[in-house]
Amino acid sequence: MSFSDFTKIDSVKSLEQYLADKSYIDGSKATQADVTVYKAFQKEYPQLTKWLNHIYSFAEDFEVLPAGTAPAAKAVEQEDDDDVDLFGSSDDEVDEAAEKLKQERLAAYAAKKAAKPAKPAAKSIVTMDVKPWDDETDLEELLANVKAIEMDGLVWGASQWIPVGFGIKKLQINCVVEDDKVSLEDLQQQIEEDEDHVQSTDIAAMQKL
Repeated sequence: MSFSDFTKIDSVKSLEQYLADKSYIDGSKATQADVTVYKAFQKEYPQLTKWLNHIYSFAEDFEVLPAGTAPAAKAVEQEDDDDVDLFGSSDDEVDEAAEKLKQERLAAYAAKKAAKPAKPAAKSIVTMDVKPWDDETDLEELLANVKAIEMDGLVWGASQWIPVGFGIKKLQINCVVEDDKVSLEDLQQQIEEDEDHVQSTDIAAMQKL
């Protein structure tokens, strides 16, 4: 069976069906037929092939292939022994080498990940308006109640009173929040739970740090 043109998706589907009950393209062992099909697929889908090989190398339950495909193909051409398996071997020595390579790659990946500096948490500066009920509302108590709210990732900043008319002043207060930790909707809800002082809240401004 020949599979050499993967420009059409039907060729991929035909290969999938053909391999449903087979491990190799021709016969019971890896041959140049496998190499030819592999290279044809790689030529048409280089990035997909690269991704599959990369992910495969980190799968703990998979055998790890030797790096690169060209050396493997060359080895098959030069090897007269029919027992050569392009995609893995049952030979104990080969299995040990593959396992060693897998563990080395996993260790290198873990070391690289551990050495990578932590990404700074995304933060925003938020300006919030807090409206009292009327001109008789105790504004200092209102402010104290707002600042008493504590959340992981929340830091209160400067505040001021802004006249809105009829002797009423609204509280405008700044805060810095970590985006992944603080929900502004939850924060507003907590502030508005102070029903004796707070009529409503609004986000007046917001910008990323």
